[in-house]
Amino acid sequence: MMKEQLRDFIDRITDTQHVSDDDVETLQQIMDCGITSRLEVESLLALDRVASGTESWGCVLTKLVVEFVVWKRLPHGVVSNDDAFWLATVLDVSGPSPNAMSIAYAILDEAGHVDVALLDFIMRGRQQARLSQMAA
Repeated sequence: MMKEQLRDFIDRITDTQHVSDDDVETLQQIMDCGITSRLEVESLLALDRVASGTESWGCVLTKLVVEFVVWKRLPHGVVSNDDAFWLATVLDVSGPSPNAMSIAYAILDEAGHVDVALLDFIMRGRQQARLSQMAA
């Protein structure tokens, strides 16, 4: 289930296709207790794919997702196979964006154990970035 305020926020940003610093502050107020479900993660990551944003947007999005995946899921500090596979799939929907890669690296830094599915996502993202640089 998703908070109505979060749904309204996502609808508004989808219309404007930009996340401002004021929008980030609004999101932080809405998510004062953090993300509470996979649906909220998926919705915010979908929003990230359609909207541009200030630097603070990527930082707050990363913080919210990391907190949920690493510290709100059990066991704390461990990213299970199920969670890693789910998150890698969601992060990779439109390819490894800068914010998606940031989230994956931050989880790797924060968690005591990360399943290989998320590591595979990171490696694919690095390989794609390398290929993009070679093509440019």
